[in-house]
Amino acid sequence: MLNVLMIGVGQCGNRILDAINKEAFGGSTRLSKYYSRQKFPSRVETLAINTAMNDLKELRFTSANDRFHVPNLHGVGANRSVGKQGFWNNQDMIMDEIGKRGDFDIAFMISSASGGTGSSFSPLLIHELKNQYKNISVIGIMVLPFREEGSIYLQNAAFSMRDMMEVETDGLILVDNQYLKRMGGDIATAYDKINNMVAQRILFLIEALDSEMLSVTDLGDFKTVMRGGTGMGTMGFYQADKKTPSLASAIDNSLKPSTLLYPSNVYEEAARAMIIIQGSKKYLDVDVITTVVEKLSSDIGHVFKGIVVKKGLPKVLSVFTLEQAPELEQMYALAAQAIQEEKNRKNRAKKQLDDAFAYIEDLEEIH
Repeated sequence: MLNVLMIGVGQCGNRILDAINKEAFGGSTRLSKYYSRQKFPSRVETLAINTAMNDLKELRFTSANDRFHVPNLHGVGANRSVGKQGFWNNQDMIMDEIGKRGDFDIAFMISSASGGTGSSFSPLLIHELKNQYKNISVIGIMVLPFREEGSIYLQNAAFSMRDMMEVETDGLILVDNQYLKRMGGDIATAYDKINNMVAQRILFLIEALDSEMLSVTDLGDFKTVMRGGTGMGTMGFYQADKKTPSLASAIDNSLKPSTLLYPSNVYEEAARAMIIIQGSKKYLDVDVITTVVEKLSSDIGHVFKGIVVKKGLPKVLSVFTLEQAPELEQMYALAAQAIQEEKNRKNRAKKQLDDAFAYIEDLEEIH
């Protein structure tokens, strides 16, 4: 049995964690956490960490015992320097809260790359987890901002992701908020859809890694995939319906950019992959699976495959690490431009004040 820790940091990470709790406990009411049992074989511990108490209060499916407010802070105002200091000031207390939950094989660190608390806490927290649990694998799940969301958010995303790679996380799964533009409807509903997509994929992955398979993929295989290419990856998912129960169609759809958390042409940009297929025996055609995996392998290299026999229509989860990430490079270019523009604004403001103060430079107050 896998021992899994999931930590949501900051408002974005908290909300995704809440969606995971909702999915894992199979309930639609906030009482589900108390009277339901997890649907998955793994032992999953969850913890929501935030500097803003109001963000923790809005969680519906995460118990009070699984919420941790960093004391003496009321948010960090999207300022990563303030966030880092807040972590260092409360480091022992935070790590003690995690330590109460026992030992773990794998941890998922869920946060926004662009906010304040999540983007500043996550790299530091990963570093401390690696020190506290010598054999733990830590996977970051980072949500990227709208490209037009503002210079501070773009700056935070650029530096936070660099920090995540420097602390040697075992892999980074990217979630792109540009998805919201495809969701339609109001903004709150679109955010809910994104959160539910992440929850669905992560919990499907954990269930599969802890299940008996015809063709086995395990935690070691997942770690090997996440070490491929840049160490940054994405996840796709597709569930067949009665109108189109085809396994080949389900696999193909799980590879399309429209079903990935981060848009990518996996045949051209992926480095390694894992494909996990679940469904009734009648849908699990070995020839179909072999054909798809061989085609993918010929384009990107190594592909692990897992097959789980479980009643129902085919479900397919695809996990990729990326050798190329053009969208990410574009985001960094925009971040560099935004940082320079922010610097220019500050310089112009300072000059204006200096010019104004020059009028009284040689004068004294008269009372």
